Amino acid sequence: MLFTDRADAGERLAEAVRHLEGDRPVVLGLPRGGVPVAFPVARALGAPLDVIVVRKLGVPHHRELGFGAIGEGGVRVISEDIVRISGVTQQDLAAVEHAEEAELARRARRFRGNRPRVPLDGRTVIVVDDGIATGATAAAACRVVRAQGAARVVLAVPVAAPDAVARLRGETDEVVCLSAPRAFRAVGEWYRDFSQTADEEVVSLLARAAAAPAPGRATRPAAVEVDAGGLALAGDLALPEGAAAVVVFAHGSGSSRRSPRNRSVAADLNRAGLGTLLFDLLTPAEEADRANVFDIGTLAERLADATGWLRRRASLPIGYFGASTGAAAALWAASAAGADIGAVVSRGGRPDLAGPRLAAVRAPTLLVVGGRDTTVLDLNRAAQRELRCENRLEVVPGATHLFEEPGALEQVAALARAWFARHL
Repeated sequence: MLFTDRADAGERLAEAVRHLEGDRPVVLGLPRGGVPVAFPVARALGAPLDVIVVRKLGVPHHRELGFGAIGEGGVRVISEDIVRISGVTQQDLAAVEHAEEAELARRARRFRGNRPRVPLDGRTVIVVDDGIATGATAAAACRVVRAQGAARVVLAVPVAAPDAVARLRGETDEVVCLSAPRAFRAVGEWYRDFSQTADEEVVSLLARAAAAPAPGRATRPAAVEVDAGGLALAGDLALPEGAAAVVVFAHGSGSSRRSPRNRSVAADLNRAGLGTLLFDLLTPAEEADRANVFDIGTLAERLADATGWLRRRASLPIGYFGASTGAAAALWAASAAGADIGAVVSRGGRPDLAGPRLAAVRAPTLLVVGGRDTTVLDLNRAAQRELRCENRLEVVPGATHLFEEPGALEQVAALARAWFARHL
């Protein structure tokens, strides 16, 4: 399994720990590289995000041999066996601890500023890193978290060495690892972009997480079978208590209802009190024929059928959120006479593929495109000129087609949330 970058890894990891949503977990990122992975995990679970700052204690003159670790709040975890075997004196131990305590306090202040750390007493805690080679740091972090009062400790990583995963199961209540390749040599080999995470990025992500409004109660989607003209399509329907409207997602080419980016946006909308329906526009057999992916008329018909199915289950206003070719299908379906769609949002969409139908769209339409996705941006500008409904084009600076850059997808979610709140 190859990850685009840490944000992509975090989105995929979020789906793998979705079963912990109801435990009201705390998510802790291991700085620095673990924090960009932990950020989308915390956001998807509606959980508080913090760092777990630990310092391993190394035997003097043999520092790679650790005899323990320390964490914030005066927590210390010492291996008496290693202390005894290595001959570390109490004076040596105190000197190493004193030096590491100063560095621990400096790093905690650097990352968190004046904010207090999130209390862990009695909580399920998910410790996240960008990958594990030996597991020494992760093991120390899990021990410290346990000592800080966590009731349950879960270690979640995108990729790890198989032997490290086996060892860490003894340090935790659960290990969630997306990939443990037998050919593992280094964490960075499993990322297209594994550039170093700067302190400033960690500080920014933690500040954004702390400033975010308190999330609403997480809504677990229910698996459903969507009747689309007699064809049963797999879907996930989430209806928060008191939902004011429902947003139907139309995925792009090569994707499905499991799209991590669409699911991340859907979770954000759920926390804002909006229902969501994500479903597969094509059957597995149909997906095998690439031509079906670009058959916008058929995709729009499926979307319209799914909308009719949804209306029979929930008498609520409905909006569409489309990505790539799914955006064209959403606009095509919304253009039909009597469609009664309250609003449409396109993420990195291809509205040009709905060209003949654009002038007939009546639903207020928001087009969101990455600033560096220049070809698609030009196509959206041309399509916007064809729209006769209320519309707006929003460009996310620095973002590429998949909005993989730090904070880019969060901007998409915020724009969509505001658009739907205004029009549904």
